[in-house]
Amino acid sequence: MFGLGLPELIVIFVIALLVFGPKKLPELGKSLGRAMAEFKKASQEFQESVQEEMKQVEDTAELEKIKQAARLETDKTGEGKDIEKEKNDHVNGGA
Repeated sequence: MFGLGLPELIVIFVIALLVFGPKKLPELGKSLGRAMAEFKKASQEFQESVQEEMKQVEDTAELEKIKQAARLETDKTGEGKDIEKEKNDHVNGGA
């Protein structure tokens, strides 16, 4: 998991047993387990929110590509330029 082997885990357990005592050790283990479970849940939620944001960014970028392609296509056919001219004429008072 974190590069800890059996000997290291035994040493950690013995030190925890000496520091906290046999009565507090199960309670400490439960608390540690709950904390790890909450951390795992929070990290999964964070990953999901990041992935959701990335999906929205990708969708927005794809939509912009489609709009850009549509603009280029209308410019090639000349229809886009006529629309722009009509807009300019309307803004300038029909001149």
